[in-house]
Amino acid sequence: MSFAVGIDLGGTSIKAVAVDRAGVELAREQVAFDPAVRMDWADKIRELVRRLEAGQGRAAVAVGLSAPGLADGEGRAIACMPGRLEGLEGLNWTKFLQRPSPVPVLNDAHAALLGEVWVGAARGARDVFMLTLGTGVGGAAMVEGRLLRGHIGRAGHLGHICLDPEGPPDCTGMPGSLEDAIGNGTVGRRSSGRFATTHDLVAAYLAGDAAASAVWLRSVRALGCAVGSLINVLDPEVVIIGGGVARAGAALFEPLEKVVREVEWQPAGARVRIVPAQLGEMAGAYGAASQALRGAE
Repeated sequence: MSFAVGIDLGGTSIKAVAVDRAGVELAREQVAFDPAVRMDWADKIRELVRRLEAGQGRAAVAVGLSAPGLADGEGRAIACMPGRLEGLEGLNWTKFLQRPSPVPVLNDAHAALLGEVWVGAARGARDVFMLTLGTGVGGAAMVEGRLLRGHIGRAGHLGHICLDPEGPPDCTGMPGSLEDAIGNGTVGRRSSGRFATTHDLVAAYLAGDAAASAVWLRSVRALGCAVGSLINVLDPEVVIIGGGVARAGAALFEPLEKVVREVEWQPAGARVRIVPAQLGEMAGAYGAASQALRGAE
């Protein structure tokens, strides 16, 4: 039985899966690496591939890789990832891993969406976008079954849309972005220093704290308006919400649903489904494996 290996490189750890062509998981691993040691992540990825192949008793038909940053035009390397993971930019993974067939390389958010469409929350969907709510807000979009990459790979950075032209700039320079409105990295400022994490903010909201409720519901309203706006741009059948902030569960999804239904354009009563991501931290690895299998067909 043939299988593929999908690798997802994060900031301090690597997730890997071995899956068959139907998306059935055969094995998974997660290992930490030391960001201060140059190329430690690369050496650990090479060892992970060897170990997964040894565990299956045969070579994988394909290997795919997901990583932060912008992939190059051919999808063989990360072209731009400034300030982190020294040595990643320009590294040709096909050569580094000494693979007989090309190793496709994807942006991590793009890969997460592919994973969720393949075997996750949007299985079989052709028009879908995903938002990952964490320290920042990542995103990816698929239209008519095609992943949007854009001219230089920027497509899908949905967290950097502008919601407030007078707001503070985010890491891309965009004022008042969605990332600024709900990302975990701005909770302290949004709550006037009262809360350090979204988890703490949501706990206070659930406990009935009026000030916390005002901050949280304002953030969720911003998210809902962003989702409604993106629905008008991309016309999806389903919207996936993932990332650490999405672990708030009903505290997020119930008020979000109300806001989206308030602002969503619903021609002939059409309503877009809003669903939580299913694959969690392994979504990128699954997406990398699915892309590798496409290339191996």
